Amino acid sequence: MSELFNKSVLSNGARLLTEYIPSVRSVSVGAWVGAGSRDETENESGMCHFIEHMVFKGTRNRRMHHIAQRMENVGGYLNAFTAKEFTCFYARSLDEHVDRALDTVIDLIGSPVFPEKDMDREKDVVVEEMKMYEDTPDERVYDHLDQALYGNHPMGRPVIGVESSVRSFTRDGLFSFLERHYTPENTVIAIAGNVKHERAVRLAEKAFRDMDQRSHSHQREAVLDYTPKHLVEEKPLQQAHLVVGTRAYDVHDDKRIALSVLNSILGGGMSSRLNQNIREKYGYCYNIYSFNNLHSDTGEFGVYMGTDATKVDHSVKLIFREFEKVRKKSVSKRELDRAISQAKGSIMLGLESMGSRMMRIGRQELYYGRYYSLDEIMQMVEQVSIPQIAEVANEILDPSRFSIVRLIPGTTPSKL
Repeated sequence: MSELFNKSVLSNGARLLTEYIPSVRSVSVGAWVGAGSRDETENESGMCHFIEHMVFKGTRNRRMHHIAQRMENVGGYLNAFTAKEFTCFYARSLDEHVDRALDTVIDLIGSPVFPEKDMDREKDVVVEEMKMYEDTPDERVYDHLDQALYGNHPMGRPVIGVESSVRSFTRDGLFSFLERHYTPENTVIAIAGNVKHERAVRLAEKAFRDMDQRSHSHQREAVLDYTPKHLVEEKPLQQAHLVVGTRAYDVHDDKRIALSVLNSILGGGMSSRLNQNIREKYGYCYNIYSFNNLHSDTGEFGVYMGTDATKVDHSVKLIFREFEKVRKKSVSKRELDRAISQAKGSIMLGLESMGSRMMRIGRQELYYGRYYSLDEIMQMVEQVSIPQIAEVANEILDPSRFSIVRLIPGTTPSKL
């Protein structure tokens, strides 16, 4: 372990991680709950995200306006987000206000009251958020990709849920979900910045005074077998939005590092193969990139681009042509060295942000139950070789494995 990183298990079973950075005057505090949209039943679709909204409506200790003002009054920031496998509530502040930041995020997850009078109003807010995503095609296309990759499995449903399920939520239902998932042993508190571990432990023990000690026994549903799909939706758009994607490695697979480097080579920047070919050579798009998502037992790799509707079919062929080039000829030493340097630079630049550091150690604990030092991460990246890239390319970049999702301009919206 790093001398600046420490971990403790608190008296109620929650885990507390700190990365002490004495050279800064700020802290980033995150309360991570190991429950996301994949932990919902079909009737609960969107409940994690709705709970994320509702905890800000009041707790046993504070009313809604007190929560809103608590961090802003001292120049800080308070927010939250929901993902497929976790929910995070986080605050950023000057180091002198770490006690306030820590107490606030723990209060949100430990003692929300879900005021009945705010339930219907917040459902309206979430439905408006759904409409916003409906009008954001470069976001919506990813929900369709999830559907193509995972079908009726919870991983295939949008994190935000659907209107019918959200409208059906009750206050008792929220508390039932909270009782099952928002338990201390399913909670990680991650702090990065200028605070010593011993002080953080004392503050966290005090802040957890209202969170009952309960066990967590939820078992996630295993992902289903995958069959590639082609999905098309028409919407009143000026531009077509295209994603080709497939299942890939999970967070525990040793090949994930090589795939991350390959991702940089294919679509990780202006010098990437996809950008140089499809944007610079053909002029087919303004934006094209590849992506690599990792989860506990699955993952996704794919390519996104926006283009004219008349160019979609040829764009798909061009993307798969780049895949085939890598599978047949692999990559050059120069390309590999550049991608490794790019990955290392991205990691190092991220360390300048206390928020990024907090996110890194929080995710590491949820997925690995351990801390990976910067030296360990750098070593794993530096050890990626051309044969490893070739192996990963042959496994992942087979065009027959890919689903294709198109959002194309049309006069009337169509449903998938």
